[in-house]
Amino acid sequence: MYSQSTDMGAIIPLSFSILLLLAVSNPTLASKDCDFPAIFNLGDSNSDTGGLSASFTPVPWPNGISYFHMPAGRYSDGRLIIDFIADSLGLPFIHAYLDSIRANFSHGANFATANSTIRRQNTTIFQGGWSPFSLDVQSGQFNQFKNRSQWAYNREGVFKELLPKGDFFSRALYTFDIGQNDITADDYLNMTAAQVSAALTDILDKFTAVVKEVYEQGGRSFWIHNTGPLGCLAYVLDPRNFTEDQLDQAGCAIPLNELAQNFNKRLNQTVVQLRKDLSLAAFTYVDVYSAKYNLFKQPEKYGFEHPLMVCCGTGGKYNFNRNARCGALIVVNGTETIVGACKDPSARINWDGVHYTEAANEWVFKQIADGAFSDPPIPLRMACHKEIDPSTS
Repeated sequence: MYSQSTDMGAIIPLSFSILLLLAVSNPTLASKDCDFPAIFNLGDSNSDTGGLSASFTPVPWPNGISYFHMPAGRYSDGRLIIDFIADSLGLPFIHAYLDSIRANFSHGANFATANSTIRRQNTTIFQGGWSPFSLDVQSGQFNQFKNRSQWAYNREGVFKELLPKGDFFSRALYTFDIGQNDITADDYLNMTAAQVSAALTDILDKFTAVVKEVYEQGGRSFWIHNTGPLGCLAYVLDPRNFTEDQLDQAGCAIPLNELAQNFNKRLNQTVVQLRKDLSLAAFTYVDVYSAKYNLFKQPEKYGFEHPLMVCCGTGGKYNFNRNARCGALIVVNGTETIVGACKDPSARINWDGVHYTEAANEWVFKQIADGAFSDPPIPLRMACHKEIDPSTS
């Protein structure tokens, strides 16, 4: 944390001169905007801009209804947080690495896929639904992308317009948003504390290994999201019969949220250690859990309604049916119909039982972009710095 003295008195001119000298000799203290030329993202469905859709079953309508007006590979009615991050940095939306249609990677690439986990799942996507593109696989794809893209870029032609420049890899912002699926993949609620601890250690060891691989490839600016309040999502609430004392005032499942908080605590400790191990890099740990939970706790205050109800779904207490999810074709009274969206997605938080609406994603982005939920409290635009001069934030 960076602190200022409140006892300035008559030494202001001397102190100012010292700070000015430090700012000149130390770019970190100068705290200028970072001018990121590219974003490389690794993650799961919370930041997947079309990877899984291009690889397996396309994301169906009405996904994309609010912004793209067509399915755009995102599990939402519109933009995701990663889209707002790109836009705020003056960059185009980051194209999915696995999507070959109209691909332009000149300003980065997105390796995230829905249902991805940090550690590999011992099952196929057709058996358990988990993506084969676990975090280590995404890291391997990034390594290959870096090497092959530069080989092609250096041969000029059209590739100079479609691939990043060589120095972009060291100047880029590296974003991570993954972990939610790891703590829902197994029945952690029936494990002992020691078993949960051992599992989280293994998960975060694998996370650390990937970050270090990216660092070895030149990554220096890391923006790492923790996981959100799982206990507030319909896909977690619906199949379980939580008792009243297991639900908080917002109606969220306390055991699942405690599990998410446990993961987040360990993730934060992991980032602290990474700062020590990788001294040339800047790490920003972003507490999206707290930002998202505020929505469920006080939805009306922020212009939302029915916080636990799914917008695109059907049936049940939460308008969610895991056998008839958003965009699925179902038969109602002998007539085929598509599981569609609610009348006003912009008034809802939860899109399909798992993911957030564009309106909720935008709200969360605005909360985290200025550093209010970050450690250290560095704004997104300055995330290449390890610390900042508070007067410039």
